Amino acid sequence: MDESPPFPGPGQGRTRDLTQGPIARTLASFALPVLGTSVLQSLNASINSVWVGRFLGEAALAATSNANLVLFLMIGTVFGVGMAATIVVGQSMGRRDLVMAKRAVGTSVAFFSIISVLFAVGGWLGTDAILRAMGTPHDALPLAGAYLRVIFLALPLMNFSTLVMTLLRGAGDSRTPFLFSILAVSLDMAFNPVLILGLGPFPRMGIAGAAMATLISQGVALVALVVLLYARKHPLRLAGPDLAYLKLDAGLIRTLVGKGLPMGLQMIVISASALIVMSLVNSFGSRTAAAYGVAAQLWTYVQMPALSIGAAVSSMAAQNVGAGLWDRVARVTRAGIVFNIILTGAMVAVLYVAAPLVLGLFLPVDSAAVAIATHINQLVVWTFIPFGVTIVLLATVRATGDVWPPLIILTLSIILVRVPFAYLLEPIWGPDAVWWSFAFGSAVALALSGAYYKAGRWKKAQMLGDRPAMGEPPDTGHGLPRERAMDGVNLSGPESPASPPAPKAPRPETV
Repeated sequence: MDESPPFPGPGQGRTRDLTQGPIARTLASFALPVLGTSVLQSLNASINSVWVGRFLGEAALAATSNANLVLFLMIGTVFGVGMAATIVVGQSMGRRDLVMAKRAVGTSVAFFSIISVLFAVGGWLGTDAILRAMGTPHDALPLAGAYLRVIFLALPLMNFSTLVMTLLRGAGDSRTPFLFSILAVSLDMAFNPVLILGLGPFPRMGIAGAAMATLISQGVALVALVVLLYARKHPLRLAGPDLAYLKLDAGLIRTLVGKGLPMGLQMIVISASALIVMSLVNSFGSRTAAAYGVAAQLWTYVQMPALSIGAAVSSMAAQNVGAGLWDRVARVTRAGIVFNIILTGAMVAVLYVAAPLVLGLFLPVDSAAVAIATHINQLVVWTFIPFGVTIVLLATVRATGDVWPPLIILTLSIILVRVPFAYLLEPIWGPDAVWWSFAFGSAVALALSGAYYKAGRWKKAQMLGDRPAMGEPPDTGHGLPRERAMDGVNLSGPESPASPPAPKAPRPETV
């Protein structure tokens, strides 16, 4: 697909202006690499689990599962800050405010570096205490410790790599992160058996080799990505006087933490709800728990289109919010909803038809768990269609910097609706109460997110303060033409003088 017009200026790399071009085609071309990245990362995790399970046994597999829970929590603590930085960059690029975009890059890089190093050091020193507090099985404890210590060494690289890739998406480039995800995943899958078994000149490291493969792959991919960005003279690179932006900006830190905290808490809410539901499912016996676990693995792939489209909508909407193009924001949202219904609907249809066959790959063909898993899938999998619509609506809301309502909606629909529904009706419906709780929670989330989106209060949120946006003039005739708004702005470097601000585009109350 053809890319929409890039920002002007020599050496702009793959930065894209998401405030121009056809909505549907631009969104599709932006979302597909994001989807590809998600698929690669999931496949990588699955394949690595196969290596560990086949070569090192069940105890090692349990060890990596426990260690990965710790890793998920650590990443979640800084995930929201990275997303907030991405929104700031997206809105800044939409406003043609390269200085603010670079300030956000510099502050977020410095903040991530400090926090990641502190987590790595603290995690390394406290590995055993953390695993014991989690109740890690005794036979898996030494293996989990060996694995987690190396993972803590890799944590700064993983966090920094994630930050750079999300910032690139905020600037309109989803293809470069996808390409370097391919590199990282390929290296990880290649090094896993080599370092676990000690093939060729490499030492036999056992379970620590699986973690070392992650460290090496993340390090190589990150260095290659940064070298490429500087070679391309990417507009967001920090060089020369721009390095001053690496000094922590107190105002930006407050914005990034204040806006990022609710987005990070969403991961904690999701994790907490998953643990609660799993504890209830476990009460029905190991067969039902196994069936639910297998079905949930398939749902991970069903959710990917919705999550990828949501990420693309958030990046596109942020740039258009920054440019004051509210009608275009609404059209991006509508296109995202249509794409979600089509893609997620197709995944759901395939899984309905092929569920017994696919589930049979994980469970013995004659196992009663296959029938249970098929039943669970029939009741739950369709709910990911309204879930995807909710994701798109909340992605648009978050793109303005209005981050608390999505967290509140998620908490209400999952913790205060889905979980009580399952517990209260379980004595009447049995396990089906748990499966139907997904539908009830999804319906409530869609209703709340749709009502909040329609109310339009999110349009009054402020992420970058009251600085006027520079964008295409609205239909009312207010604002400067794009050619005048872009006068003096050269996105290849900070040395160009800033153009005079254009009057702010009016914020309509309804879409």
